[in-house]
This record gives sequence, C-alpha cells and structure tokens, in this order.
Amino acid sequence: MKAIKNFKEFLKEGIVKKQSPDKSRAKFLIKESENSNKSLLELIEKIKLSDVNANMFIRLCYDILMELIRSKMLLDGYNASGQGAHEAEVSYLRLLNFKENQIQFFNSLRYFRNGIIYYGKIMDKEYAQKVIDFTIDNYKHIKKTLDNDIQ
Repeated sequence: MKAIKNFKEFLKEGIVKKQSPDKSRAKFLIKESENSNKSLLELIEKIKLSDVNANMFIRLCYDILMELIRSKMLLDGYNASGQGAHEAEVSYLRLLNFKENQIQFFNSLRYFRNGIIYYGKIMDKEYAQKVIDFTIDNYKHIKKTLDNDIQ
C-alpha cells in the first residue's frame, strides 16, 4: 500500500472541493457517529468479538470515525467525492494533528474495509481488536475537534 497523499493534492485534483460550511449535515453525521459508537460499546459488552463477527466490527469502527472526519470537513467547508474521496478524508487527519502512524493505520483500515466490502476479504479477531482499540482511543480526539465548531 502506497503512502497517502497530502490533503492539498486532493484539493488540486478536484477530489476535494471548497464549499460553504454545512452545519446541519455535520450535526447529523456527528449524531450518527455518536449512536454508532454507543452501539459499538454495547456490542463489545454483549456479544464479544470473534472471528465470525470481526468484519462487522471493522466496518462499524470505520464508519464511526469516518462520519466524524466528514463532519469536521463539512464544518471547515470541504467536501470529498468520487474516486479517492475516502483517501482524501483520511489525509484530512493530518490537519487535525494526528500522528503519521495513526494516519497510516487508518489508511490501512480504509484499505481492508474496502477489501471486506468489495472483494469478500475475511479479517480475524486480532486485527478487529486493534481496530476497536484505535477507534476507542481516537473517537474522543476527533470529537473534541468538533466541539468548538458545532456550538
């Protein structure tokens, strides 16, 4: 997997476009992420992680974080669409002061989630646990960046 490009490159390529901030859509995505995060915590407690449900947990974690990233982008007046949009959204984490190893981990999550959805890739519970831990560790960090913008 190649390194993820700089966010400015996605702007130059037209994958990300500048627009007016969209506070109502951002609020919706934040609420969806909050609900999904609560569901994640309930699922962990009630059904436990296994190889059978690893893909489900990975997809859920990806969606939780991606909805927050999209919210922040919308509040900052950016929208990504088309081929490369998810990569652009992951690249946006650099503007949120994430460390490069965190960005690379989330990019690999993007890659594996894509494999699950489009190519039938089966992941194991060990990888899913890493994704869950990453999500729990970083959910609050991304959410905190939204708190000042959304009020």
